[in-house]
Amino acid sequence: MRVTPTAIADVLLLEPRVFGDERGFFLESYNEKVFAQATGLQVQFVQDNHSRSQRHVLRGMHFQTENPQGKLVRVVAGAVFDVVVDIRPDSPTYGSWVGEELSLNNQRQLWIPPGLAHGFLVLSESADFLYKTTEYYHPASERCLAWNDPIVAIDWPLDDKPPLVSDKDAKGLSLNQL
Repeated sequence: MRVTPTAIADVLLLEPRVFGDERGFFLESYNEKVFAQATGLQVQFVQDNHSRSQRHVLRGMHFQTENPQGKLVRVVAGAVFDVVVDIRPDSPTYGSWVGEELSLNNQRQLWIPPGLAHGFLVLSESADFLYKTTEYYHPASERCLAWNDPIVAIDWPLDDKPPLVSDKDAKGLSLNQL
């Protein structure tokens, strides 16, 4: 597994070894020992989630104030532009964002430590998005950073078409309101 640090401390781009030929491919999407050796992290995942979304759907930017979730995310069909925003007030990269394309074709994964806001925009006709979490979903503490907050200024690849967002995500707070 190849691990590449991003501009936000502790957010890691992971590229598993893929073995492919004319029949298809094989990869280990997660191996606790390999993950720990490659990242230096000891994490315990407690929940796996799977979402399917159509083109132009934007989900995010989500986080939990209590029981914040670390996430290991990947795409098993289609492609997304995956974004992480540092909302940790004491962090030197507070208010910064990183974005990576995750897809079936590139097999990349992203490790998102607890305490950061996360979201994605679907680039393909549809996308199946899988993620492992280190904490259980806690609806009472779920919050949303505005996907279009001008302070954070995420450069979403929207192709001049507005994204499809949920009512909840449309009411996200600005970084200053957090």
